[in-house]
Amino acid sequence: MAKYFDMHPENPQKRAVSQVTAIVRDGGLIAYPTDSCFALGCQLGNRDGLDRIRTIRHLDDRHHFTLVCQNFAQLGQFVQIDNAVFRSIKASTPGSYTFILPATKEVPRRLLHPKKKTVGVRIPDHVVAQALLADLGEPLLSSTLLLPDHQEPMTQGWEIKEELDHSVDDA
Repeated sequence: MAKYFDMHPENPQKRAVSQVTAIVRDGGLIAYPTDSCFALGCQLGNRDGLDRIRTIRHLDDRHHFTLVCQNFAQLGQFVQIDNAVFRSIKASTPGSYTFILPATKEVPRRLLHPKKKTVGVRIPDHVVAQALLADLGEPLLSSTLLLPDHQEPMTQGWEIKEELDHSVDDA
């Protein structure tokens, strides 16, 4: 059964943020808010979390997963960026954009697109997402919370708790 944390959207409580990141560190799968909607997230090396995201969303191995990074220092560890691409990304971040870029060897192979060797990266502008990333100290492996039978991504925490109560560890 999922735990539900109601965080203040402009000043998230440090205790609640720490509890959520502890769930992530313990191998949990969370639903968390981003700039555009909610997303599913787990620790980068969490194979079970990745499988749970694929099961919930009915994804195949060609889906581009996203590494949600706190800043450019984290982003630069996982993708190859030349100067022109850097300037384009810098102009659009932080924000709701995900960029598909060539991955470095730091990215686990199971996260890469099988033929292109690319991965999605994003630097969110959402206060809660940034607080989680700062406390975690590493990127979140993430995918938009768009369920197979829905037309739009989920945007309300309480709806996510009701719909995915036994599929996620935190909503």
